Amino acid sequence: MDAALQLESERLARSWERHDAAMLRDYLVADVEDPRLNVQSLLTRHYLACAVFGDRWRELMDAELRFAAAMNWILLAARELRNPEDWQIVAVALARDADNAEGFAIPAFLRRLARELPATVAGQSVPDYLREAVAALAGRETPGESPLVARDTFVRIWQAVLADEPAGLKPTVLEPACGSANDYRVLAACGLARFLDYTGFDLCAKNVANAHALFPDARFMAGNAFAIAAPDRAYDHTFVHDLFEHLSPAGLETAVAEVCRVTRCGLCLGFFQMDETAEHVVRVVDAYHWNTLSLARMLALFRWHGFAGEAVHIGSLLRWRFGCEHTPNPHAYTLVLSRVE
Repeated sequence: MDAALQLESERLARSWERHDAAMLRDYLVADVEDPRLNVQSLLTRHYLACAVFGDRWRELMDAELRFAAAMNWILLAARELRNPEDWQIVAVALARDADNAEGFAIPAFLRRLARELPATVAGQSVPDYLREAVAALAGRETPGESPLVARDTFVRIWQAVLADEPAGLKPTVLEPACGSANDYRVLAACGLARFLDYTGFDLCAKNVANAHALFPDARFMAGNAFAIAAPDRAYDHTFVHDLFEHLSPAGLETAVAEVCRVTRCGLCLGFFQMDETAEHVVRVVDAYHWNTLSLARMLALFRWHGFAGEAVHIGSLLRWRFGCEHTPNPHAYTLVLSRVE
């Protein structure tokens, strides 16, 4: 590794190590970042499930995405509707199929969902999680508290679906910048982790220690995306969330080259700050970067390294598939790429 990338690595590590370990463990799995509800985390799990089982549960995956859209609408609405009485009015509006709760708009996709739940999907019972979540907010004792009691709905459904599935030959899976097992914790909770030969690494020692403490039997290690300690094509699949925007232009080129080098089959890549611009917008924030990445430039870069596929704009996915106009992050994209050479 050259001196500039070594210095960048040290600065990135310090920017994370300055935080308390408990904060690192919890803050990226809260609210709309909760991997049980975050659409990009769902797409990653669906990608991995398809890698193991094929398309057997596409209907269930669609139902889970719809669930996430509804829960994220509730989380966003809870920032404005902070009192239990507000949610009591929402509950009445949903029961009456009304398009507003005393002036607060109830979107059409949510009203349609309220009419259709509970449901049976792919042989699995899907409870009325929407009314369950709204009822919990309406019955809370502390204004501002946001107990999404329904957040484990699909974790439990996937547990039931996968419980009797035999684990055959496991695909090897790599997660650079795994944090404190941020996404792995739901891979484990829903039962998918036992079908994967998983490795996660992170630049921050506190994150690695947190991950080991949470999952002592899983494989977590210190590592650097600028120099991944693995042979060429060592892993069948690699997934990454929210890494590339934080790198310098040279660091970005290097990390992409390394991720592609060690991956044999496919990539599932989550971006939190991407746009359909011709060029990257590079911003230095303190000791690291907070860039807006060009979709076209990133697709071309991955194509240069032998990968091509689909770009999913999360807001457009929710709008086209479910009629949901609400998304926590309008700049979120997921790239699903396969090796083509």
